[in-house]
Amino acid sequence: MKIKIHKTYRTVVAICDSDILGKCFEEGIELLDIRENFYNGEEIEEDRLVEQMIDLAKEDATFNIAGSSSVQAALKAGIIDKEGIKTIQGVPFALVLI
Repeated sequence: MKIKIHKTYRTVVAICDSDILGKCFEEGIELLDIRENFYNGEEIEEDRLVEQMIDLAKEDATFNIAGSSSVQAALKAGIIDKEGIKTIQGVPFALVLI
């Protein structure tokens, strides 16, 4: 999985499965674009990712999460629930605006 932290007026965290980086998924009018310039950051293992998500959520970060493994890690971290998960072409994703 990949994590990239964007520091703006608030912290924006982009997380995705490594195997979907750089790919684009379309379904009807919906589009999920896993752009490298937004998502391509540090390669990270699930345990560290879960810890980092929990810490970043305490700082009121927003999250863009895409891919099965990344979404599962977010569920483990408790920053999303199953109702907040959407899919495009079978690829799960979630947005967290705290």
